Amino acid sequence: MDEISRFADEFGPTKILHVYEPRSGLKAILVVDNVAAGPSVGGIRMAKDVTVEECFRLARAMTMKNVAAGLPHGGGKVVVYGDPKMAREKKETLIRALACSLRDIREYILAPDMGTNEECMAWIKDEVNRVVGLPTELGGIPLDEIGATGWGLFHAIDVAAEYSGFSLKGAKFVIQGFGAVGKHSAVFLEKHGAVMVGVADSGGAIVNKNGIDVDELVALKKSQKSVTSYHKAETIDPVELLAVDCDVWIPAARPDIINEQNVKKMRTRMVAQGANIPCTPGAEQYLHDHGILCLPDYIANAGGVICAATEYQGMTQAQAMSRIEETLRRNTAHILARAKEEKVTPRAAADDFARNRLKKIMASKRWSIF
Repeated sequence: MDEISRFADEFGPTKILHVYEPRSGLKAILVVDNVAAGPSVGGIRMAKDVTVEECFRLARAMTMKNVAAGLPHGGGKVVVYGDPKMAREKKETLIRALACSLRDIREYILAPDMGTNEECMAWIKDEVNRVVGLPTELGGIPLDEIGATGWGLFHAIDVAAEYSGFSLKGAKFVIQGFGAVGKHSAVFLEKHGAVMVGVADSGGAIVNKNGIDVDELVALKKSQKSVTSYHKAETIDPVELLAVDCDVWIPAARPDIINEQNVKKMRTRMVAQGANIPCTPGAEQYLHDHGILCLPDYIANAGGVICAATEYQGMTQAQAMSRIEETLRRNTAHILARAKEEKVTPRAAADDFARNRLKKIMASKRWSIF
């Protein structure tokens, strides 16, 4: 069975492309899922263990995210095989090779994701003009620098907390993955009175039921140190972070972190998905069945792609942040109300919402090709 047939349904994928450039050592996969609404936007993810299946799942999440947010874009994704902590010179070579390899793929707009950043987008800009998430100096809106995804996630959590009957002031939260999304989410939540009690990064995990100083942790990360360098907390096995008692648990790293094997450990009121596909379907169903609200990824973490689309349209940072706030609050409230009314999971309500929108868009097109 060919690769497209493995994943094909009524929405896509439109294209799966394997990229290999021998001189640079580049190995990558591009999945363009659906482009009925416009050219696809999706970040470039770098990791050692990426797969075609992961790339497709991420591209489909981008399709759903973009259409749910009302953006004139489809969904796509690139995964690059490699260590994101590789030497800067090596990473620049790979990213420039990727940009050149995708130069003629007009239906995909390159953007940052886990393992890539604004500097990487600047290298791409030097090779190809079809890129977003650029540094301010190149006219971009640096979504990681301003915390666009974290800003949106904070607003989704704020709406969901009210829906769940508790206030963010004094609420305890845990973040798994203290990168761009996790860091900014923590900053916004702490500013509104919430208390971080657990956090993990690639170096390990820490917990303090009385609170962790977010500003101090951010300073440690700026100096290239792990969260485990924070000495006012207990170091724990990262797998035990799931069991930390809290009000909001935020997965902000890799896929399938919460799954059928570990979901029963969770002691939280809410899971707010800061990463893409961080929770398996079975785990989401378990959370719902046990009264734990689970905010779907493409509803809660759409801030980054809204920022990217706003940049692509030539608008300003202020317009991007306002648009993120309005869209995330509106969509979160709509999905939660719909889930309650229809007695379904938030994921089922979100999927129905996004799929119906996409079907209407596709029905207006002669071909679903950009």
